[in-house]
Amino acid sequence: MYVADSRTSTSAQGAVRPSAGRRRAALAPTVLALGTVSLVTDVSSEMVTAVLPLYLVTGLGLSPLGFGLLDGVYNGFSALVRLVGGHFADRGGGRHKWVAGLGYGISAVCKPLLLVAHALTPIGLVLAADRTGKGLRTAPRDALISLASTPETRGRAFGVHRAMDTAGALLGPLVAFLILRATVDGYDAVFTVSFCVAVLGVLVLVLFVPGGRGDAGPVERPTLRAALALLRGRDLRRITVCALLLGLATVSDSFVYLLLQRRLGVPDRWFALLPLGTAAAFLLLAVPLGRLADRVGRWAVFLAGHGALLAVYALLLTSWHGTGLPYLVLALHGAFYAATDGVLMAAASDSVPERLRSSGLAVVQTGQALTRFACSLLFGAAWTVWGDRAALAGAAVALAACAAFSLTLRPKGTVPA
Repeated sequence: MYVADSRTSTSAQGAVRPSAGRRRAALAPTVLALGTVSLVTDVSSEMVTAVLPLYLVTGLGLSPLGFGLLDGVYNGFSALVRLVGGHFADRGGGRHKWVAGLGYGISAVCKPLLLVAHALTPIGLVLAADRTGKGLRTAPRDALISLASTPETRGRAFGVHRAMDTAGALLGPLVAFLILRATVDGYDAVFTVSFCVAVLGVLVLVLFVPGGRGDAGPVERPTLRAALALLRGRDLRRITVCALLLGLATVSDSFVYLLLQRRLGVPDRWFALLPLGTAAAFLLLAVPLGRLADRVGRWAVFLAGHGALLAVYALLLTSWHGTGLPYLVLALHGAFYAATDGVLMAAASDSVPERLRSSGLAVVQTGQALTRFACSLLFGAAWTVWGDRAALAGAAVALAACAAFSLTLRPKGTVPA
């Protein structure tokens, strides 16, 4: 909460902001409330994500190419609707909460539909609908976080939110693991419990996240053209280009876990625990790296995160089979997300005006999601044709080249004043 006095004012999102020069007492209530929503929702979504690769490849017998297609849909389909969600949130002036709520609701409804989908096409449709919900909610949620914080503390605010979000990601696979061990129809039970938890997340959003415009004045009607025109700005254009290039070489989490399982011969019943390592590292590092980005520069931290991902690729390509391999791989994988996820949104927020904050962030998120979708398809195809090691080696070379190029594009708005 903020310490409010006669010098404070109310923002469009219902959070209280201090006047210039007044130190914040703590994080905005909006950030903490949205962190709680994300924590609960991620318990639900990560329960499904933890078992989905094994369910599709082992249970339904999909090939790596078929899994790559579905994984690309799961992680990249939201790109098609992120601009729409961001646009409607900005046009309404105070609709950020309600557009985000619609997205959370759609994703919740999709969970029980996995109980009746047992073929590639229906599963693909359900996953596409689930990612549509994610696409609708992501930009308005991040805009609420950005608008409720100052530029000097934005990295910390996103770090705290991502840490709470990751706490849910840490609990989700653990809950899925316990359900699989305790029930006969394990997958069906996971999908059912996931739906119940997702409904709880929607209720927390409706009841505790501020959604009014307060005294923000008359509503302005931004357009999609105006949002895309933001790319004319040097800093945001460079941030977006780098996010696109690096996304093309970012192998999805599911493939990383499948590669690690094959390297170590992890039994199927323990597979759902692999995301716990990534989530634990993300949880521990999100806030410290967010604060570091506020101090030393967001671009340096963002690129260092991709260096951690490159180290993950290198470890998976080596012949080392020591007991420390899974711990090191998962720790570096979590460090990658802690240094890039919220930091990228904090960096982009500095180059987007408040009236287009949701749409502007959606532009960056859309480009990144589309390229990661392409990476899933390309990696799955390369694995099918040339094998997993050749596919990963190609991804490592591509990531190193894209990171080297991104070093030359240093947006001015991503370094400390």
